Amino acid sequence: MFQCGQNVILQGDLGIKDTQGHCVFLTVHDMGSNHTSIMKFIDQPTMFQISSRSVFLHVVLPGQEPGAVDLEEDSHFPKMQELGGDLVCVLDQLKVKLVVGLGEGAGANILARFGMLHPSRCLGLVLVHPTSTTAGVMEHFKDKIISWKLENLGHNPTAEQYLVFHKFGDRVMVARDKEGAMEEFKDKLHEEINPKNLKCYVESFMNRTDISSQLEENLKCDTMLVVGDKSSFLHTTETMYQHMDKTKTSILRIDDVGDVLVESPGKVSQSLLLFCQGIGLLTSVSSLDRMRTISTGSSDGARRPSLMSMEEYDKPNMKRFSIGGRGEKMEET
Repeated sequence: MFQCGQNVILQGDLGIKDTQGHCVFLTVHDMGSNHTSIMKFIDQPTMFQISSRSVFLHVVLPGQEPGAVDLEEDSHFPKMQELGGDLVCVLDQLKVKLVVGLGEGAGANILARFGMLHPSRCLGLVLVHPTSTTAGVMEHFKDKIISWKLENLGHNPTAEQYLVFHKFGDRVMVARDKEGAMEEFKDKLHEEINPKNLKCYVESFMNRTDISSQLEENLKCDTMLVVGDKSSFLHTTETMYQHMDKTKTSILRIDDVGDVLVESPGKVSQSLLLFCQGIGLLTSVSSLDRMRTISTGSSDGARRPSLMSMEEYDKPNMKRFSIGGRGEKMEET
């Protein structure tokens, strides 16, 4: 059912995809969220120098879109390896040759697989809170309980607490400064995410295979790993880094942060820009522009740049595609 059957949200104008120095990002979201979580990061003022010169292809995994109906009971939800392999269909049908992958959590694992399966289509990868190993005993046990409760009870406190910890890490127990972000996350979880469909994604991630031994030989593109030192993924991200080609891989560890995209968008934006310029993209951003990005990033997105606002530019086109084996259906949104 889902072979090459991806929903894709297009942010930006694909007409600029072949313009020198511009960038096309392919994004994949984590469990318990969808494309809106990454779009919120992209809309941060500190991302302006990147977003105004880029196109984003946001992949929405099966059944994870806002207001999705239950997936058919006899349908096969893809394994992580299948999800990674199928991403090339998005590029083929939208006639995009090369992309930079931007993935979070489980989505980062999917993009790592994509990068190994389709090295000729991947210029680089930015993996936020990634993991390359299989689920540990405790993770497997917890995921089994969560999957059962999502199936039988829908959204519930146990599943909610698990997903909050998965996203925000151990700082969630003591940090008052992100209570609002956590409440927003829980509200969106209840309002937008179908619990039965979320169970399918959780199970796929829980049953992932170990790709650690394949990374050094098969992941050819430049890669940046990003993790907060309070993230639940800290250990798995550092383990993944140890298995990668150090000449092509960098790791950004942000101190005193659980969810880097929410808590430290300025530092992530700055590093993302430098990463892209290191592989020959977004070269039109001058040194002065970079300093403005760094300056506005010092408050981690708390204010919009005073020199120029997003509204002073053309708003990016927003379109939704349903990518399938027989073609594509497009709706403007």
